[in-house]
Amino acid sequence: MDKNTILGLLLMGLVIFGFMWLNAPDESQMQQAATENVAKDENVGSVLADSLSAAEINTIKEAVKLYGKVEEKEGKQVYSIQNGAVAFSMNDNEVVGTVALSDTVLPLSSLTKMPEPSSRLLHNAAVKEVREAVAKMTKYSSFVKFVSGDSTTVQLQNNLMAIDLSTKGGVISSVTLKEYTAYSKGNTVPCEIYRNDNNSYGFVLNTHTQRFDTKDFYFKPVQENDSTVLMLLEFGTGVEFGIRYTLPQNSYLVKMEVVQKNMNTIIPANIATMDFHWYQKLARHEMGEMFEERNSGLYYKQLGSGGDVDNLSETSNDREEVEDKLKWIGFKDQFFSSVFIADTYFLGTNHLTSKVIEKDVPDHKGFMKELWAESQLEYSSTNPNPASFHLFFGPNEYKLLASYDDIISPDEDLKLTKMIPLGWSLFRWINTGVIIPIFNFLGTLDLNYGIIILLLTIFIKIVLFPLTYKSYSSQAKMRVLAPDIKEINDKYPGQENALKRNQKMMELYSRAGANPMSGCLPMLLQMPILIAMFSFFPSAIELRGESFLWAKDLSAPDVIFSWDAHIPLISTFFGNHLSLFCLLMTAVNILYTYINMQSNPSSNQMPGMKWMMYLMPVMFLVFFNNYAAGLSYYYFLSLIITIGQTYAFRLIIKEDKVRAKMAENAKKPKKKSGFMARLEEAQRQQQAMLREQQKRKGGK
Repeated sequence: MDKNTILGLLLMGLVIFGFMWLNAPDESQMQQAATENVAKDENVGSVLADSLSAAEINTIKEAVKLYGKVEEKEGKQVYSIQNGAVAFSMNDNEVVGTVALSDTVLPLSSLTKMPEPSSRLLHNAAVKEVREAVAKMTKYSSFVKFVSGDSTTVQLQNNLMAIDLSTKGGVISSVTLKEYTAYSKGNTVPCEIYRNDNNSYGFVLNTHTQRFDTKDFYFKPVQENDSTVLMLLEFGTGVEFGIRYTLPQNSYLVKMEVVQKNMNTIIPANIATMDFHWYQKLARHEMGEMFEERNSGLYYKQLGSGGDVDNLSETSNDREEVEDKLKWIGFKDQFFSSVFIADTYFLGTNHLTSKVIEKDVPDHKGFMKELWAESQLEYSSTNPNPASFHLFFGPNEYKLLASYDDIISPDEDLKLTKMIPLGWSLFRWINTGVIIPIFNFLGTLDLNYGIIILLLTIFIKIVLFPLTYKSYSSQAKMRVLAPDIKEINDKYPGQENALKRNQKMMELYSRAGANPMSGCLPMLLQMPILIAMFSFFPSAIELRGESFLWAKDLSAPDVIFSWDAHIPLISTFFGNHLSLFCLLMTAVNILYTYINMQSNPSSNQMPGMKWMMYLMPVMFLVFFNNYAAGLSYYYFLSLIITIGQTYAFRLIIKEDKVRAKMAENAKKPKKKSGFMARLEEAQRQQQAMLREQQKRKGGK
């Protein structure tokens, strides 16, 4: 430290010492304080003792029995209740309890006796807490009487789905889709995408004295009409709280409305929010486990037409606290979704959680993930309809989800289709703007979906025909130039002649009117469509359960052989099965690679690249073995058609005619393309640099 710092610290110390000296109490002040403490201790003894009477204990017994939760312990019913610092329980008409005050816990039994003078203040405070707790329980007894009852169900159904409503919690306990089935080791069972034992949701109102949680109450079902049921709590004196469910015909949407009457008499007006809690354990429905796991998770959309759709991680545990208002929250698997769409919005902060369930956990067999959503809604006890939703329980079908924008929210784009993984922006546009409309049109022809995929493949090949023809024309020119290219390679061998060799080849291409890149560019332009199809087929619910040839389900791998033993690396990356369409695709891909290598003389110049080209199909075998059979089948068809086009173009594009045309072009004055000019300029610069380096070496 420097001198100024030391002086500053000393000065601060002197100031603090002086302040403490000036404010120190004198002897008379200390004597007065001691006298006051003694007087205070004497007054404690003068406080009148208080205790709970026998009548009050009986009142506590009745309150616990009426309002407490019932549990079965050792063959006996035990009633228990907690209200703030006070906790009671009763067994065999014997009530016990505790009162927690600060760091002290007093047993209920001690409050029936007269305390020692030194503990009267604490004792009396505990007695007061007990009396206030009993008063509160009595005051809000209308809530508590609904925490016991019998759990029964009522059903609403239309031509598409059936929903069961449970009196416990007034919630949807089951949703069964009539047009779909779930798969379990090859056996088909009804597709029940929502079950109460794996799902729960509810609304919570927290007052300063009470917690109103709909999940704990038993509602009375009121069948208002064939499509509407009201789950009702009648508190008496015209006070009601209920949840109304309406299921229209020809719809996967359920209208849910929270309704109430005169709730302001028991819910304070200052309660402005209502909590919303939703939990779901996603069950397995599909034959293809990998994609079902990969495409399952929690999605949500921010409020407003410009609001983004986002999701938690689908492959690992994830948690987010979203401060923005949300329009909807959805729990989805590969082909089905459950979505709460608020007519208004969910308030922030929204606590969203996703947890991956390990396959080896015995208690979680048949399940993939656990999902939680905790949010808030605006609430007013005087509003007869404080909250309302559209609940979607149905298939992730693009056309269906897109149609709900006009039905639910004409003024706001819900973007429910974003739950379907159709690739990044460009690939998604190809799928939504081209592939899906064509696929849906072909689906109206009442054909097997194997045939529909064939027709779709032919359509895509027709659209891409000009690019394919351009690519093959360029390859034909390169085959014609193969002897000239070989001559140049022989004349200028070795690395030291690389620049000269390339220059001569560029001159050859320029004279002949050929471009080695023109054969690759059309193929590159086709890549977005190939990638788009890679996203489309695993997401197409239309293929779910559709069989073709040996494939039982085009949305899952077409397994022809499987095994149970875990083989390191193989089981992890390849799987414990073989898919036939994937094997056929690989075989045809190797054949196509061979044909392409023979047709492209430039590829023979790099032996390492040759083996790499043959290795790629084998890598695709490992990669696609777990993918949907429909995808492998599409790539198989695409390669077959491509091979057919190759041989057709060889018949159409005669090499002698190409040679004559190129000779004719060589005689014409030809303006260099921008690409060729830039390439030659780059070569000249490289040659100049090489000469400069050689001069420097010679100078040394």
